[in-house]
Amino acid sequence: MIEIENLIKVYRRGEIEVIAIRDVSLKIEEGEMVMLLGPSGSGKTTFLHLLGGIDRPTAGKVVINGKNIAMLGDKELTDYRRRDVGMVFQFFNLVPTLNALENVMLPMQFISVPKREQKERAIELLKMVGMEKRAKHYPDEMSGGEQQRVAIAVALANDPPILLADEPTGELDTETGLEIIKMFKKLQESGKTIIIATHDLRLAEYATKILRIEDGKIAESKSIGEISKLGHSENVK
Repeated sequence: MIEIENLIKVYRRGEIEVIAIRDVSLKIEEGEMVMLLGPSGSGKTTFLHLLGGIDRPTAGKVVINGKNIAMLGDKELTDYRRRDVGMVFQFFNLVPTLNALENVMLPMQFISVPKREQKERAIELLKMVGMEKRAKHYPDEMSGGEQQRVAIAVALANDPPILLADEPTGELDTETGLEIIKMFKKLQESGKTIIIATHDLRLAEYATKILRIEDGKIAESKSIGEISKLGHSENVK
């Protein structure tokens, strides 16, 4: 379970303060698929970074399975990022000098998985995302959809219970984007907790919970009708 209490994130730029997340409290149950919907600049990416341990909150708690990650030391936080959470970024974040297989194997090296097991699991994950035939190809030899599939395999390399995705369909065509979301749905049905930040309202039908964010404030929505109240700033594709 993810429990967030009075979460605040403030960025300081000289004498200017920007409040990215404003006093957010909510719970996300294990095995949920949560859609975080909101316009650009609303705080979606900041929220994911706080859950993923990439950034630290200014105040409040982020409790993952009973552990407040906001209080972890650097070494413990690194271990959390390696073992407990996987991140899928909008722009893929693949290492350009490594092929697909090597990119998927890379996270396993940091937790000392034996080389043979690394390769076996990487091949298994590439098959799962339909990229086994592209295992020896480098990122610049793949389409955007293919790179995103490999990026998902990378995020799953260490079998994390939580998967966070930041605008995973933002750079993809409509058909490929829906295929990616259906892939996430299958992962959620297998027991993983998945949180996806997006501005694409069509994806909400796959969620078990919908959160809307605006100006750093988050509220649960019960229907697409409620979501539409965010207005035309949603940039729906």
